[in-house]
Amino acid sequence: MELLLMLAVTILLFIVCCLLIKVVMLRKACVDIADSFVKHIETETNTLIDVPTRDKKAVYLANTVNVQLKKLMQQRRKYQDGDRELKEAVTAISHDLRTPLTAIFGYLNLLEEEEKSDNAARYISYINERTQALKQLTEELFRFSVIMATDDEMTMEEVDLNGALEESVASFYASLIEKKITPVIRLPEKRVLCSANKDALSRVFGNIINNALKYSDGDLEIVLEENGTVTFSNAASGLDEVLVGKLFDRFFTVEAARSSTGLGLTIAKTLVEQMGGEIDAAYGKGRLSIRIKFNAEQGGGYVH
Repeated sequence: MELLLMLAVTILLFIVCCLLIKVVMLRKACVDIADSFVKHIETETNTLIDVPTRDKKAVYLANTVNVQLKKLMQQRRKYQDGDRELKEAVTAISHDLRTPLTAIFGYLNLLEEEEKSDNAARYISYINERTQALKQLTEELFRFSVIMATDDEMTMEEVDLNGALEESVASFYASLIEKKITPVIRLPEKRVLCSANKDALSRVFGNIINNALKYSDGDLEIVLEENGTVTFSNAASGLDEVLVGKLFDRFFTVEAARSSTGLGLTIAKTLVEQMGGEIDAAYGKGRLSIRIKFNAEQGGGYVH
């Protein structure tokens, strides 16, 4: 009797051990499938997920994931191809628009030299004004398409944020004064340095200041912190939280800025992220705030 009992216990222990081994192998197979799925998504490889087990359920799971993975990869390639073709088309179209615009400006200049009635002069003035606006929109669209189409890594260098901000404000000073906006810029005593592309940084600051020209109620405050955070803020009664949440969307504009493509802040966001920074916008108490964060360090000299 005792022998039979020991035999039964031994068999049960063997079955339990086999079940434990099977559970461990299934758990490992699930982990392998999950890790392989993530790896396939990140690397876009054409190989399929394989599992080191013959368990039918684990194999069925891997095969099901492989089927959906194939569909996902096909959709991704289709999207990437379509996105690339769209960017190339936009670049080509915006480039081609420059030639007729140049010709239009040439004919307008010739017309201005001709004798004409007061009405004709007024109409030509209107045409010239709208053509200038069209040229500005075309240039903005061309810059955007070039930035989005390029896959080249941006050349980075050590940039003085204090100086870059001062230069950007100075270049827009006449436009700001024309809009009766007196900019207030607050900089730390020590220079703040960061790794960035100087031309891209200048375009980012310029686009944000240009945004203030469109939406500001008459003020602009720029604050640079020692940690590399730059905040542009201004009163903007024509905006709200919903509109501000869309400011970085492609081609988004509000009624107050019909002469814009809505690409200025989209370009700024793209360039900031390409330089490893962060950018966001917030709205509260009637003020718009656009914050940029770079990984920065203090320089050794003081700002004079």
